[in-house]
Amino acid sequence: MGASSKAVFGLLIATALLIAGCSPGRNAPQQEPLNRQLNSEEGIKMGTLKISSPVFDNNGMIPKKYTCDGEDINPPLLIDGVPEGTKSLALIVDDPDAPMGTWVHWVVWNINADTREIGEGEKTGGVEGMNDFRKHSYGGPCPPSGTHRYFFKVYALDSELNIPDNSDKDAVEEAMSGHILDKAELVGLYRRS
Repeated sequence: MGASSKAVFGLLIATALLIAGCSPGRNAPQQEPLNRQLNSEEGIKMGTLKISSPVFDNNGMIPKKYTCDGEDINPPLLIDGVPEGTKSLALIVDDPDAPMGTWVHWVVWNINADTREIGEGEKTGGVEGMNDFRKHSYGGPCPPSGTHRYFFKVYALDSELNIPDNSDKDAVEEAMSGHILDKAELVGLYRRS
């Protein structure tokens, strides 16, 4: 066998070994179906659900009107891409930058699954739970110092939640566990002048 034939033969052997090494063996763990991989308590990672606002962009500044320095009413929100099989929506607004830990501004559940818009200062039609202001309503951004992030999180659920009206964020998250079809979030920023 000539030098070039040996080189070609060696290349073929190396290629065969590489292919054999990369293919899963008989005892390799089976990969979960894609839909199983995507479902978790955090919602579907690549879902269709979206939340936005016509008054601020994602990672943009929340107008003063919707804060404790203004009218302290909720901003208008748009919901899109609700997955099939959704029985209700839930909404949580919180601030992870608060000095004492995450501060909850709004907790709502059992919002009608057909809801596509929550108007400025309007009720959602769902059950408003207890926020960290100890109120059953929206409480706007009111950071003591610096710029804070406010996460508007919407969840598509496969059921309604049967929990007391005075439930807080922790109780809602516990009740949602295992029922989240999809999740989306919108982040707004606010700094007091």
